[in-house]
Amino acid sequence: MSVKETIFGTNQDGREIHLYTLQNQKGTEVKIANIGAAIVSVKVKNSSGEYTDVVLGYDDVKGYENNPVYFGVAVGRGANRIENAQFTLDGKTYYLSKNEGENNLHSGPDSYAFRVWDFAGMTENSVSLSLESPDQDQGYPGNLLMKVTYILTEENELKIHYEGECDQTTVVNMTNHTYFNLDGHNFGDVKEHWLQIEASKFTPIKDKASIPTGELWAVEGTPLDFKSGRIIGHDLQSDYEQMRFVNGYDHNFVIDGWDGNLQKVAEAKGSKSGITMKVYSDLPGVQLYTGNGLEHVKGKEDMYYENYAGFCLETQYFPNAINEKEFPSPILKKGDKYDTTTVYQFVVE
Repeated sequence: MSVKETIFGTNQDGREIHLYTLQNQKGTEVKIANIGAAIVSVKVKNSSGEYTDVVLGYDDVKGYENNPVYFGVAVGRGANRIENAQFTLDGKTYYLSKNEGENNLHSGPDSYAFRVWDFAGMTENSVSLSLESPDQDQGYPGNLLMKVTYILTEENELKIHYEGECDQTTVVNMTNHTYFNLDGHNFGDVKEHWLQIEASKFTPIKDKASIPTGELWAVEGTPLDFKSGRIIGHDLQSDYEQMRFVNGYDHNFVIDGWDGNLQKVAEAKGSKSGITMKVYSDLPGVQLYTGNGLEHVKGKEDMYYENYAGFCLETQYFPNAINEKEFPSPILKKGDKYDTTTVYQFVVE
């Protein structure tokens, strides 16, 4: 097991950006950049014994500085969408940037996804990065200190551990926005991937703006029924209204039996590689996004990514949860600790 630090490049302000390479005894390799705390690559052995990079991304710092599709990054302070870019907390209304129509997406154009994180420590199998987010940053109350630790185990688990504390009651909903293609980032698309999600319900959206209605709908009998597993591409072009709104999947699933403890929430398998990915989380929701907005995005190794080139499983509190009293709350109270873990485990069959 080893961790190696190198220079990834410099950003537009001339600041050095670092790349941290984690490798276990199996040869599995994970690269993390401190810009956006991004997962730049994950290389695992496929069923033929060849190493396959299973995440979409960029070759250089410039890509991650711009990154309109959020490849690989840690998203915060509040991931996903907040309706009308505002919320009320303890009787006070807070206003965020409107960066997706009238709504706020991933905390706006100054998301943590685009910032340079500070080095916060390293062990033989992990690297920690931290970020100080001052009061009123992005429109949120309170001085927040956020830390994310990436851990690679000998069981081929990539663990993402978020920790945060704030001096005021605030909203925190961190996620990671990695796009996976288990047949390889340069394979083409994920339409033939098999996917299973431990969710009997989802949060339906009102329209193309993707704000939840506040209801919970059963997945049974719909293209969103991944309870027993199905091929991702089977209903991508379905006439089901929820699918037509977003040209595929971009929906939050409600995890069955959620109690705040780490549990399996999803499993996916590549169609050619024999690589299976199991996902574990202690959060109540997971957003399945099938890369519906990827249109000729230049990525690693001169690869151009198109629609459905990768899929995201973003563990999270539900979209717009701060404005829906019936949803699990993303409020972090003053003095409490934000502490959540997501695990992506890779198995070759």
